[in-house]
Amino acid sequence: MKSKVYFASVQSQSKQVSLQVRLKQLFDAAGFGELISEDDIVAIKIHFGEKGNTAYISPTYARQIVDKVRERGGKPFLTDTNTLYNGARANAVDHLETAIYNGFSYACVNAPVIIADGIFSKNSVEVEIGKKHFSKVKIAQEIENAPKMIVMSHFKGHEMAGFGGAIKNLAMGCAPAAGKQHQHSAVNPKVSGKCVGCENCISYCPASAIELHEGKAVIGEGCIGCGECISICPIRAISPQWDTEIPVFAEKMTEYAYGAVKNKIGNVGYINFLMNITPLCDCYGFSGAYIVPDIGILASNDPVAIDAASFDLVNAQSGHHHSSLKCNHEKGQDKFKGLYKHVDAAKQLSYGEEIGLGNRNYELLKI
Repeated sequence: MKSKVYFASVQSQSKQVSLQVRLKQLFDAAGFGELISEDDIVAIKIHFGEKGNTAYISPTYARQIVDKVRERGGKPFLTDTNTLYNGARANAVDHLETAIYNGFSYACVNAPVIIADGIFSKNSVEVEIGKKHFSKVKIAQEIENAPKMIVMSHFKGHEMAGFGGAIKNLAMGCAPAAGKQHQHSAVNPKVSGKCVGCENCISYCPASAIELHEGKAVIGEGCIGCGECISICPIRAISPQWDTEIPVFAEKMTEYAYGAVKNKIGNVGYINFLMNITPLCDCYGFSGAYIVPDIGILASNDPVAIDAASFDLVNAQSGHHHSSLKCNHEKGQDKFKGLYKHVDAAKQLSYGEEIGLGNRNYELLKI
């Protein structure tokens, strides 16, 4: 049986059919209100964006979901987890300040913001899943404790997953730093001969695993696979070992997504925003040129189905030539292969279906 995915186009001609109105309509059409009972604590999982990034989901959209949860008598809170890499979201104090800086204040969103894994990312619980890579996964305590959850995901490119959507938001977004490290543990970057010895990677490495040897950076055994050195290198001299490690990363990430909702079966709603579709995730302190035009918003009870529909809708667009999309600009071509030729973005979909996270077959219902 196909999973239902509800779609609202980005095109609006009046206030009565604005995206904020349609977002509430999607909430109702997908039956999210039926998940929530009086006094239910409801986690609204969202990415608060890095300072300098402008593509993350607007707090005004988060407010619409908060208001819908409150209409049902629920008690919503917005949440995310701390990052593995150094930066403005590496601990709960800095993370909260960043969230407020980016507009996620109580006055705007009408709900408290709670960092689910505590001040230093130490608050987590182990969840048994019994899968190929992990028998247990670490999930942030306050996400695990919340009986209901709405997952709001900005759909965009990602250099190791191909794309980031609901599955990645569950996997990385619901895990403490240790859980993020477990997922990245297959991704040990390597330094190419282009290295100029600028030492940027040494300064930013959270594990102090990089040293300078004969004027070149060398990554040692202490590497935790966070990938920060990849993004911080000014000349892109550091890259993952694509062929052997990226498929394993996708599977590990998907298993973590399974663990994040294992205790919430039937009590999670997913919303994907296919707008401001950037080549990189919102963890970067900048936003690259959008790779395709804005499309709309999707809602579903199935994380695999909503990501599959998002993947297909993006690929159905004409790609922007002025973006970092290198090829596959034509309608129907894989835009994420055009960004990252070594990555099979659909791996997380097929593996998610294989382990019972969701159904890749979907029915798209326009509202």
